[in-house]
Amino acid sequence: APVEAPAKAIRVVTFNVKLGRAIDQATAVLQGPELADADIVALQEMDDVGVERIARNLGLDYVYFPAVIHPIDRRFFGPAVLSRWPIDSAWKLLLPHEGSVRGQRRTATVALVDVRGTKVRVYAVHLEPQSRLSADEFLDQVEALVDDAAMAEGPVVIAGDFNGHDIGRYLRAKGYEWPTERVGRTSYLFSIDHIFARGLTPADAKPAGVVREVLGASDHRPVWARFSLP
Repeated sequence: APVEAPAKAIRVVTFNVKLGRAIDQATAVLQGPELADADIVALQEMDDVGVERIARNLGLDYVYFPAVIHPIDRRFFGPAVLSRWPIDSAWKLLLPHEGSVRGQRRTATVALVDVRGTKVRVYAVHLEPQSRLSADEFLDQVEALVDDAAMAEGPVVIAGDFNGHDIGRYLRAKGYEWPTERVGRTSYLFSIDHIFARGLTPADAKPAGVVREVLGASDHRPVWARFSLP
């Protein structure tokens, strides 16, 4: 049975849908008992057609900005924010440095979501693998997110595929909660898909989790977290 969130809590989900291919399977996963009541969903590796289909099937509003043309599929890909609540505004944040292998420039999709009168700034993120950037360049990408988020007047959520786990320590030092720290593996042997928040408190005894069965939709597993509204 679905786990009911407190009345003044929101559930955030992040899911990297590998190359945006298995849309029907990804939709079924997102309609599962642990994820079906999500207020905000961050998706990665999406194209415009896939985002629109998932959002329509889930009954959510969405905003999407393409980041790159993938060298294999030759389609635009980028992160998306889906929301059960009104999206007041949205923009594309260009992150610094091109990856050393494919020369791709990463972006974040940012949405200002009105959740019961609270304006929450949401970042859907897919960072470059750390093997393709220097340590300083990777940190520059994270700092670009933090610097942009510092201008938010209300709560901030940063969710996505970070291609690393230790980034959480940096964001925690910047004042972010990290409820997904110990959810375990989210892709192969690694824990790289996470949700961070500033100005929101992790809700109840189990504030986060990972869904193990993905029906072949991706090589990643979706991660969820619940936060209490201020």
